[in-house]
Amino acid sequence: MPRFTSNPALRPEAVADPSADAAAFHVRIPGWRETPVRQLDGVAHELGLAGVALKDESDRLGLPAFKVLGASWAVERALREAPDTRILVAASAGNHGRAVAHVAAMRGLACRIFVPARAAADRRAAIEGEGAELVVVDGTYEEAVRLATEAGAEPGALALADVGDSGPAHWVIDGYHTLFAEAAAQAGFDALLVPAGVGSFAAAAARYGALAGKAVIAVEPTDAACVGASLAAGSPVVVETPGTRMAGMDCAEVSPAAWPSLRDGLTGTIAVSDDEAVDAMRELAGLGYAIGDCGAAPLAALRALMTEPEGAPLRAAAGLDEARSRVLLVATEGVTDPAGYAAVV
Repeated sequence: MPRFTSNPALRPEAVADPSADAAAFHVRIPGWRETPVRQLDGVAHELGLAGVALKDESDRLGLPAFKVLGASWAVERALREAPDTRILVAASAGNHGRAVAHVAAMRGLACRIFVPARAAADRRAAIEGEGAELVVVDGTYEEAVRLATEAGAEPGALALADVGDSGPAHWVIDGYHTLFAEAAAQAGFDALLVPAGVGSFAAAAARYGALAGKAVIAVEPTDAACVGASLAAGSPVVVETPGTRMAGMDCAEVSPAAWPSLRDGLTGTIAVSDDEAVDAMRELAGLGYAIGDCGAAPLAALRALMTEPEGAPLRAAAGLDEARSRVLLVATEGVTDPAGYAAVV
């Protein structure tokens, strides 16, 4: 799989408009506040850009990741349609499950989260700390998704997936739009680099980018680059996932709910290695920002894009071959695996 993938089917005019409904809901949540944008002036100068900023999602509504934006809105929408729901069910590598568990506790609901066996111990403990029942699956993330879907069909249960083609999967994408509307009011930028995973968050970015005329590049692990492979093939494909420390992006296939926006709205993708993500984590730590693997990956990707000759076509497509360009990196998580973070930073 190439490191840089330019989207041959880019059609921003075909991308669905983002929904602004979630933002009005989010600001009414107790404890709501905007997350900060950090200016990385040294990085911008080094890479020959007018500006590089980092949207820091290390503390969003008391959780160390952005996922609660999608989970809270999806739960709100789901309960409107199924008010007799007693238990929320989800599959997760860590952050989505914790967010669902957190929202379930806020709404007085039970919660059951399925995680793959290679989910980090600290992430498992954090989910249980939110009061959820944890089910460790002897298999991949995709197997956890299958089991969670089955459990969500039980009486009184509701599956809160951020992957698939269900109502909740679409509502999760809608919930993520709040972040981009917020960032646009905080900082000026011409291009976005965002972590991908199954593509739900990147789909929200693509919708915002199409509306605002911004280039959007999705960042993936080299060992789980399902979005880039799908763009190159012109349709969703399944990739092998031998494992990556970027656990939130350890995904073999793109979400059907996200695919149309990814296909039409992404400028391209960049694959980064675990070692590059670790280097970016260390760089950010040196600047005083505690950012986890997935959150640091966009910085690693930007460095590769701006310094490697093979990145030239994607640089040009994103308009980043000019010194006046400004880039926003979205750091989607803080320290969600304290033991893993401490071992490398």
